[in-house]
Amino acid sequence: MINATYALGVMTAMAGVTFGLRALPFLAAKFLKKHPMVQQLGRFLPLAIMTLLLLHTLVGNARDNPHGPWAELAAVSVALGLQWWQRHALLSILLATAVYVLLRNTAWL
Repeated sequence: MINATYALGVMTAMAGVTFGLRALPFLAAKFLKKHPMVQQLGRFLPLAIMTLLLLHTLVGNARDNPHGPWAELAAVSVALGLQWWQRHALLSILLATAVYVLLRNTAWL
């Protein structure tokens, strides 16, 4: 059986580490904003992460689809085309999702 003092000590240490890790970005933000590498990462990283998430999702869902990757490719094409044309992210996401759901759930594809 675990000693109550030991368990409380461990939970206190975990709470302190968690609080420290959550507070560190806020404490270091003013110093990091001025660093050129952080500024470059701020411009490049969001697009890179979204691209990797998109590729991972496309490959994973295409493998599960017995009809091939056509629904995924069509949905991505709709999203990219609408975003390029209208520059409205919510519209692109909603219509691409609707196209994907429609194509995955119809029997003719």
